[in-house]
Amino acid sequence: NPCVFFKGVSGLFRSGYESASKHFNPADVEVDVSGRSFLVTGANSGIGKATAKEIARRGGTVHLLCRNKERAEVAKEEIVTETGNHNIFLHIVDISNPKEIWKFAEKFKNEHKLNVLINNAGCMVNNRELTEDGLEKNFATNTLGTYILTTALLPLLEKEADARVITVSSGGMLVQKLNISDLQSGNGTFDGTMVYAQNKRQQVVLTEQWAKTHRNIHFSVMHPGWADTPAVRSSMPGFHQKMKDTLRTEAQGADTVLWLAVSPEVTKLPSGLFFQDRQPVPTHLPLASTHSPPEDEEKLMEVLEEFSQKFKSTSSG
Repeated sequence: NPCVFFKGVSGLFRSGYESASKHFNPADVEVDVSGRSFLVTGANSGIGKATAKEIARRGGTVHLLCRNKERAEVAKEEIVTETGNHNIFLHIVDISNPKEIWKFAEKFKNEHKLNVLINNAGCMVNNRELTEDGLEKNFATNTLGTYILTTALLPLLEKEADARVITVSSGGMLVQKLNISDLQSGNGTFDGTMVYAQNKRQQVVLTEQWAKTHRNIHFSVMHPGWADTPAVRSSMPGFHQKMKDTLRTEAQGADTVLWLAVSPEVTKLPSGLFFQDRQPVPTHLPLASTHSPPEDEEKLMEVLEEFSQKFKSTSSG
């Protein structure tokens, strides 16, 4: 029942996590994942780092994909020190740069195996900024970057047993209907928060579409709730200032990502669902007109594939 899910926005804060977690089964995440390989994007801070650390604690091989080398090295050091796990590898890639993603993926495929991909990197830029490729920055990072990295690594995931792809979205997507007419937000007034929410809706659609076409990989997308992360502090300073005492910790925000990545319970559920606090929840609010026709969803995949191929051909030089 969607009404049960939407206990107002309060469920997204720390108190919501505390009440939901009373029903968690701790054994779900008390698993040894040694021998399994995980790739986490945006892993040098916030939810990405908290997830990487918990996977490392459980013996997994963790590949940290980060944009900033200095910060990434500090994060890697911290994870190794705190967990005693030395199978932590660093890859410096800018997810807003499609050519870089292709180059990385081609190399990674030749050198490593992969069981679980965690698409956590994201950005919320409040003014319309273009990347060197002329792409709007939020779209390039959140949607196209997620699309290219995932599709480029699918052949690697296809080879493994119990392969999973988890994408960190946001409840903000609930206010957005998929809009494929203006993917680069070039029309009208630019509102970073709404563009971000639109990208997060696009990630839900991607997950649902991939789940249909790649049956032997388990796809999921999730909302971490409102957590006190560097991203929230920098992109929503007013909100953070007002709400900081009620926000979830990074570990609470990461809990469902970890659960989706390691728990054997997850694969008993269908692929392609949207999760909050270890529960599948509706991707549309009751009575909201945010449903889109299937042809729009197919069109999104086509457009992203065209972009993707264009940058693939220019990256192989």
